[in-house]
Amino acid sequence: MNEKPELSVLGQTVRHPIEHVEVFPAPANVTIVKFTTDELASMCPVTQQPDISTLVIEYVPQEFCIESKSLKLYLWGFRDRAVFAEALAAEIAEEVMATARPETVRVVLTQRPRGGIEVEAVAELFDDSIDY
Repeated sequence: MNEKPELSVLGQTVRHPIEHVEVFPAPANVTIVKFTTDELASMCPVTQQPDISTLVIEYVPQEFCIESKSLKLYLWGFRDRAVFAEALAAEIAEEVMATARPETVRVVLTQRPRGGIEVEAVAELFDDSIDY
């Protein structure tokens, strides 16, 4: 797929979450891209209490890289969503794979302890067209 991506949020005032990350052409010789935040907010699907997580997204770009402002706005959309940590990690990995189409993506979501238990969920996806 050789579509030229359109960046619609970079340089704009956006006051709401967005549904998908935006991408731009990957520069030559970039082998790994890593995003880290300790402010990912979501809600427990059972109790509706807020969950705060640390998130690390690491991917090996092929044609595209993720634009960071769009990633922030995409993650903002989880603030009022009731979702388990494991499902959230998987959904974010799927979004990165579907939109940026990297060689591989690894998402590590570490939910801050509540009731003394910390949850760490890891989701990894690989481009099916590559023989590893």
